[in-house]
Amino acid sequence: MKSLEELAALRASSLEKLNMRSDRKEGTRVVVGMATCGIAAGARPVLNAFMEEVAKRKLDDVIVSQTGCIGVCRLEPVVEIYTPGQEKVTYVKMTAEMVAKVVSDHIVNGQVCTEYTIGEADK
Repeated sequence: MKSLEELAALRASSLEKLNMRSDRKEGTRVVVGMATCGIAAGARPVLNAFMEEVAKRKLDDVIVSQTGCIGVCRLEPVVEIYTPGQEKVTYVKMTAEMVAKVVSDHIVNGQVCTEYTIGEADK
């Protein structure tokens, strides 16, 4: 830190990230399983990719959060998306590279990426 402006910019960035992960908003919730099984399988880059993609698209009604074990460790990283008035969608074996498609197709355009869902994982 070399100036007060740098500190102010860091504060603003941190507050923006904190607000994105706040449960106070109404709207779509993206929940990433971050238990040890999920982290070991690569959930941290997935969580970061969701936060970056949501911020890049300025999706103010989307909450990105984390949870513990979702219960299907063999399919980690697991992401659940809750949209008001719709059934929960569970995405499995997620990667950071898959996130942009899920945000674009599912969250923005309302089309579930069925090829990434838990129902398709065992086929």
